[in-house]
Amino acid sequence: MSLLKVSPLVALLMLLVTSTQAETLRDPTRPGYGALVIASAASSQSSDLMLNSVIKSGSASRAVINNKIFEVGDRVQGVRITAIEINSVSLSDGRKLTMYQAITESKGN
Repeated sequence: MSLLKVSPLVALLMLLVTSTQAETLRDPTRPGYGALVIASAASSQSSDLMLNSVIKSGSASRAVINNKIFEVGDRVQGVRITAIEINSVSLSDGRKLTMYQAITESKGN
């Protein structure tokens, strides 16, 4: 009898053993265990308004806020946009969004 011949029962047993071992291995491309915590923290910050850019073309002005395009009079998160300037956007609730605010603010203010 040749060494290369394996009985069907032994082959089935080897296949079952290798498949159960493969099930216990963790996929290395899956996010880590803390990924859900990070994702929920990031979603809570999404309610903050961030002025990404301002587009001016003649008399028309558009603002990109939270990666969406708005014009004067549009509402963003329920607040009306009252003015769009070169580096800022004024909102009806009194807030003023400025570009690069985190960079231009000094520490301690």
